Order: sequence, then C-alpha cells, then structure tokens
Amino acid sequence: MTQTNHWVHTWAAMPMRAEADNLPPKTFIRDTIIFPNTTIRQTVKITLGTDNYFRLRLSNAFGTDDLTINQVTVALAHNISAGSSRIEAHTLRNVTFDDGLVATTIVGGAQALSDPIGFGVPLPPNTVLSISLFLKNGQDSKTGITSHPGSRTTSFCSLGNRVSETDLTDPSVQPVEHWFYISGIEVLVPRDSCAFAVIGDSITDGRCSTTDGNDRWPDLLFSRLQSNPVTASISVLNQAAGGNRILADGIGPNVLSRLDRDVLSHSGVKYVLIFEGVNDIGTAEANEESQLVIGDRIIAGYRQIVTRVHARGIPIFAATITPFGRRKGEVVVDAEAEGLTGYSHPMREQTRQRVNDWIRKSGVFDAIVDFDRVLRDEDDSGVLRKEFDSGDRLHPNKQAFQALACAFPVEAFENP
Repeated sequence: MTQTNHWVHTWAAMPMRAEADNLPPKTFIRDTIIFPNTTIRQTVKITLGTDNYFRLRLSNAFGTDDLTINQVTVALAHNISAGSSRIEAHTLRNVTFDDGLVATTIVGGAQALSDPIGFGVPLPPNTVLSISLFLKNGQDSKTGITSHPGSRTTSFCSLGNRVSETDLTDPSVQPVEHWFYISGIEVLVPRDSCAFAVIGDSITDGRCSTTDGNDRWPDLLFSRLQSNPVTASISVLNQAAGGNRILADGIGPNVLSRLDRDVLSHSGVKYVLIFEGVNDIGTAEANEESQLVIGDRIIAGYRQIVTRVHARGIPIFAATITPFGRRKGEVVVDAEAEGLTGYSHPMREQTRQRVNDWIRKSGVFDAIVDFDRVLRDEDDSGVLRKEFDSGDRLHPNKQAFQALACAFPVEAFENP
C-alpha cells in the first residue's frame, strides 16, 4: 500500500452460523465433524478490479474452537463463469498467510487475512474468482460452522486435497449452494476508489434471483455504477441475509449487533444503505399494541445505526420498505400451503406505512431510496405491482430487481 493506493473491499458475504439443513452432504460429515479431509471450491463475482493485488478474508465468526485451513488456492473461474468446478489453470495461485505460511489457524470468532495475491496482469471488474480450501481435520459442528447459506451460487465439495486440480471430477464431488468460511475480498486500488455497503434481508440477498446468475439488484446496480465515470470506482458489498431483522436474531444476527463486523470494519467503506425492517414488522404480532411497539423500536434502531455510521464520518442512505400485502378480493385459506407470505395484515401495513413515512420525512438519513414507490401497485399501495411479484406477495422478482437498480438515485453518491 502506498500514498496513492489503499485496500478496498470488492466483495463480501455476511457470515452466519450454518443450520443443520445448510450443512454439506453426508459424505463430508463424520459424526459431528464437518469437512474432514475435504476440498471446498467456491466461486464469487467481485465488483471492482485491480491493477495490483487482492487478498482474501476467511471467517470463523461462528466457531468457538480453532479452525485450521491447511491449504488455499485461488484462480480465475473457467470462462469467468460462476458456479463452475473448473478453473483457468494458468492463473492458479497458492494463497499464503502471515508472510508465507500455507496453512492458517483461525481462533474462534475471528478471521484471517491472506497475504497479497497477484496474477501478474490486471484483474478486471466483474471477474469471477474460484477459491479452493482444504481442511484436513474439518471442524466440529457443535461449536459452529461459519457460512453464508444464501449464496445463490453453486460450490463443490470433494474428498482429499484437490485445491490445485484444474477441475473437480472425482466420484466424491457433490454440489452445494452455500458459501463456507469465505467472507471478503479486498483489492489494492487508487485512493479515489471506495466501497458501498448494503445492509439487507432476503430481497437484497437475492431470493428469486438466478442461481449462478449474479442478477440480484445490487449486482445490477454495480453495472449501472460502472457506466458512469463519477461512480465507476465504487464497489458494492452485499451484506444481506434472508430473514434478517434490525432488532432480533433470526436467520443470522440482527443488524444492531452485526453493524460493526459486517460494515464498519470493512476496508474502504464510504457509503452505507440500510434496506431492512420488513421481517421485524412481519414477525411481530398483528395487533395494535405489538405493532406500535415494533414501529417505535424500528425507528429507534434506525437512529442508533445512523449515529454509529455517522460517527465514522460515513453517509448513510435508507430504502423504504416494499409492500407485502395481498391483493383485494384474494381469498387465502392456508398462506403457507399456497406459497404466500404470512405477513399480510392491515395492522402490519399501518406499521410499514408509518415507518416509511418516518424514513422519508425524519431528515436523519443522508439520502432516501424510495423502493416502495418503485414496486408498489399504483391502485393499491399495500401490494406489489403484478409484474414485480415473484408470486408470494413479498419477494420481488428479477424484473423488479432491474427496476430497483434503474431507479436507484446515483446522484446520492455525488452529493450525499
């Protein structure tokens, strides 16, 4: 790093504890030990590239015991394709730690940062990297396995140390649509480059996006930023998880508890967006008292987040909460059986409207991203427009993701 360059995160995934149904196939489990004698090959699509070096962050955030990773390699994915088990062999590099060590042991709750890595040629934006980890002894699931279940990207597990193989083709290979242990990639870039971190839930994590397609709305927004010279040096970090809430743990830790780890500790973060709250509203009881309390607490939570982000000198934007109601005249007997959200209720809609009104008018945020107005039905503000509804009345579809990316006020980066 020099006076003209600095490290900036170009990709990140929110670390979470792997639940039982998000562990790898049984082939890679021995009693309670996960990944014994196992290679895990995973692909990620970075945002900003670099003419210099990059480095990996591996996470043991949810392990309470040591995690030893015996060997790591990185390469370009074959044909720059996400979800590929094959690599471009000529780009294969051994990853080292602590000035040259092949293996790294990460203590419980911690992370490991690799030594700088270079391909000898520039690494373009939107490149897909393939990261291969070999664990000799695995890790005890009783102490916690760190993962990101909603990768929407195919990874591959294989028995034995195969981190240097061009393709994983042995009979033990099995796919799994989760990321394990990888949590960030940093690039060494000019000082005018920076990161935009998005705090979100399943809508941002990419539910209803294409597996291996990288077509979540933040992915599409990055393509738009790249086309504008003013914003072309901004990376996009997707720090979202399905079911995530501002106030309470659920599928992953709540925003107030993870803000420092997932946003403020990341290199080069210059802008932050929060797009959360729907799961707080939707999981609170649908009565007047409960909804009044949850609305008050969401607003207080937003204020806490803004205060902590502003303390770092970082502007923070807020996105309004998008609709989750059912259509007029829609008769629902069993929402779960019919594939519909159970969140829909007039009392919850009142809270959504109240919180959105506060977001728009409070003045505490540096910019407002009105996703509610982008996606809501023109004739019924409590429901998604039909063309944007994935079918469950809650999650936007891919057409909606494009609409969100196109509607994002990129001028907020110029004059936050």
